[in-house]
Amino acid sequence: MINLEDFKKVNLVVGQILSAEKVPETDKLLKLSVNLGEENPRVIVSGISLYFPDCSVLIGKKCMFVANLEPRIIKGIESNGMILAVSTDDGKFSLLEPNDEISVGTSAK
Repeated sequence: MINLEDFKKVNLVVGQILSAEKVPETDKLLKLSVNLGEENPRVIVSGISLYFPDCSVLIGKKCMFVANLEPRIIKGIESNGMILAVSTDDGKFSLLEPNDEISVGTSAK
């Protein structure tokens, strides 16, 4: 369990995926370029490739991201955030997507 003060530290932001490509020599990883409403897009590496055999379907999607994780090197690529998704034991999967009215860069409150 975490307390409310710890949870408030998590910066959840609406981002739009600008590009998506498979990370070479991996089965699960995608390298995403994401607009979080900042000056420059961020690179985020995510283990969602198995759910998107054609990763180009992700381009243009608005999803929820954790924007304040410490950077992490994954397969030689610096990842600067995390995309949020849910999955079930029987293989169902969904990205957390805000409705179209919510702008890129909007933070959860």
